[in-house]
Amino acid sequence: MHRLAIATISLLPLAASGGPPHPGTVKLFKDWAVGCDNGLTCTMASLVPGVPENSWPPVTVNLIRAPGAAGRFRMDVEGLNERSPSIVVDGRDYGTDAEVIAAAMAHGMAAEVKGTGRTFSLAGASAALRYIDAMQGRSGTVTAIVAKGSGSASSVPTAPAVPMLSARTLVPIPSKLDTSMLAAMRKLGDCEQPSDDLSLPPSVAKAGEGQRVVLLPCHSAPYNVGIAIFVLEGGKIRPAPFDAPVGFEDPGDATANNIHEIVGGGIRDNRVMSFTKGRGLGDCGVQQAFAWDGLSMRLARQFEMPDCRGNVGFIQTWRAEVRS
Repeated sequence: MHRLAIATISLLPLAASGGPPHPGTVKLFKDWAVGCDNGLTCTMASLVPGVPENSWPPVTVNLIRAPGAAGRFRMDVEGLNERSPSIVVDGRDYGTDAEVIAAAMAHGMAAEVKGTGRTFSLAGASAALRYIDAMQGRSGTVTAIVAKGSGSASSVPTAPAVPMLSARTLVPIPSKLDTSMLAAMRKLGDCEQPSDDLSLPPSVAKAGEGQRVVLLPCHSAPYNVGIAIFVLEGGKIRPAPFDAPVGFEDPGDATANNIHEIVGGGIRDNRVMSFTKGRGLGDCGVQQAFAWDGLSMRLARQFEMPDCRGNVGFIQTWRAEVRS
């Protein structure tokens, strides 16, 4: 079993309007990880005990429940070509209905994917379901899976509103930065000397009103390449502020030049993407998407998996609505 180590590269987040984001926490219950985002959509993800490095990919199951009295489960299965297989619990076929499967798992001892011979552990599944009941305010109501009671569904709280962000359009353009400007950014970012991982040219995007956002490969580590983010405006270079820690950053620390680095990502679908891996298989770490609002990078999505145990279906812990 592998568990993530916290990296030492860390920075203080910028306090954005309305305060910085506070992603949900992912908890571990034996062979399940569970967490909820700020809109109270909750995900429980199966973990494989002692995943052998030469047995990839394993079959893993995620159950995701929407908030509110009418919120139902849906199921995602990784490691199979079939996305919606039937699930067998304690020898009984429960089909593909995620709601029915969740109820069976709450008191089940063994589970498998029908017709494949592939099993997944139910150790901790009941505790994970009870956690979702509590987080979504279902405990003691007829909508709960484990903490079921006679309370009315009408007492279950509705989904909280998620933040609304205004984002500028990022238009990738050819990199035409002169050597002196690149040298200045490398010095500001305290970048390593270019190597195979760091020899790629920076990515540049127009961000409106005379701004350019620059992504400069700066540091290399196992599984991860750190990419420093700068803003060019009026002939001046400045670090791009972020309203949340990136990857494994600790919000309690700061670097001298306040440089943030995304990891192994780039610009896609008008977002700055980052995927900080805990190991090369990509079954643990932090996935993030940031939107540029003209002043700072704002956290739009965050997905996490704290344990390196075979599940590549990360748990969403933060989301915002983004207007371009």
